[in-house]
Amino acid sequence: MTLVVGMARSGVAAARLLKSRGESVFVTDSGKATASDQLNAVGIPWEAGQHTLSHFLSADEIVVSPGVPLNIKPLEAAREKGVPIISELELASRYLKGEIVGITGSNGKTTTTTLVGAILKAAGKTVQVGGNIGTAMCGLVDTSTPDTINVVEVSSFQLDGIVKFRPRVAALLNVTPDHLDRYPDFAAYRQSKFRIFMNQRDDDIAVLNRDDANVFPPPFGFRPHPLLFSRTDGVSPGAFRFGGMLYLNGQAIMAASDVRLRGEHNIENVLASLAITSRYAVPAATLCRLIGEFDGVEHRIEYAGKIKGVEFFNDSKATNVDSSIKAVNSFERNVILILGGRDKGASYQPLVKAMDGKVKHVLLIGEAAEKIAAAIGTVSPTSRAQTLEEAVQQGLALSSPGDVVLLSPACASYDMFENYEHRGRVFKSAVEELARNA
Repeated sequence: MTLVVGMARSGVAAARLLKSRGESVFVTDSGKATASDQLNAVGIPWEAGQHTLSHFLSADEIVVSPGVPLNIKPLEAAREKGVPIISELELASRYLKGEIVGITGSNGKTTTTTLVGAILKAAGKTVQVGGNIGTAMCGLVDTSTPDTINVVEVSSFQLDGIVKFRPRVAALLNVTPDHLDRYPDFAAYRQSKFRIFMNQRDDDIAVLNRDDANVFPPPFGFRPHPLLFSRTDGVSPGAFRFGGMLYLNGQAIMAASDVRLRGEHNIENVLASLAITSRYAVPAATLCRLIGEFDGVEHRIEYAGKIKGVEFFNDSKATNVDSSIKAVNSFERNVILILGGRDKGASYQPLVKAMDGKVKHVLLIGEAAEKIAAAIGTVSPTSRAQTLEEAVQQGLALSSPGDVVLLSPACASYDMFENYEHRGRVFKSAVEELARNA
């Protein structure tokens, strides 16, 4: 029997894949039975609200969803007994046909994964996009073919449970403090990110951020062919910016000013996308057109509307401090910044430098409000809001025409919302309601 731990998107996809392959499978979740109807529909037994230890100890193998820490007591007991424990990512890689492009990093994964998928599709390739976004990797198996390029966003939690997972192209965009509520320290988190390269071979490609000292040079030697990207240095082979132009392997592709995405961090995401797709010989004209048309992804510095001359931006996907810093740096001044949510263990002190001279007021929400307030001190006036809707209302009240109200929480969403998508939708709905009333 294979035990699947976690009844969210990845867990359900893993259970359904196993069932379709004739495997005996059982699903367990310590929380609510959120997907019980989906499991019942295909005859998969499950339990919710608790973990029964005997299921863990009697399993032939355990597949763990990324939201489940690998150090919970039932998993520790199973590990001591010698039960193999893998991630949904590892399970999917056993069955997935075609090549895998794996993209990880503390920030920029979703934007880069989405852009790479769009570029390859425009170039006429057979492409699937999923993993940590959209369709879980196990959900891509049945639609994969030997010619498919599977472009997948990969999280550190998924990488912690791999054994043989091998992307032909693996990209590490950046490593900044994140998920320190799940890792003992930053070094352990960084090491987890580098696991994406552990099974690559000499003819595989490792795409690395030349500008990030936590990425390059790597902390150990590895086999794949390195391909770099940089906003500041010429790299060859690789992708870089020079003199206002973006280059790939020495060839000018497009003007940096033609990138529609806001912020320097998005120049990095575009350069990474150029480096990743270079394996597939995409014509320069296709690259230029797709990148120039790309508006970004939902919940990442997403324009949400304008009320009385005040613009609102939804950056709910900013679930760590570095991501919020990059969002703030995307604007010149007069930002009303909404911060807060569930703390993930990182320091909020680095926000101070980014906020100084740009952020005119901070609105704090959620469990981390007091910790954030203590960290940022008096760099900007602060106020509390009990709900996100209230924060949106206060943001407009505190603003003048030309100002920006930016939701970029620097925290996880689980204290008040199901996930960052839910938080972003609530923000956009609140802006729409405020616009109607205005």
